[in-house]
Amino acid sequence: MVKKTAKLAILALCGGLVVGCASNGDIANLQSQIDDVKAQTAATSSAADQAAASASAAERAAEAAEAAANETSAKLDRMFKKSMSK
Repeated sequence: MVKKTAKLAILALCGGLVVGCASNGDIANLQSQIDDVKAQTAATSSAADQAAASASAAERAAEAAEAAANETSAKLDRMFKKSMSK
């Protein structure tokens, strides 16, 4: 009975070690995947920030172009009215 219990204990210990090693390997694999996802998220966030900055710059340029076009249109209107009054 003692020998049988000792054999079962040793077998359980060996099985536990094998399962424990597999679990540690799985955990390491998952941690590696998590780290990869974090790196990809950081890169995506950086790209989104750059895109937002570019969009803001483009919006400012478009507003400046619109203001210049409005100013030119107003000048042309004044010139036309002046030439018509002569």
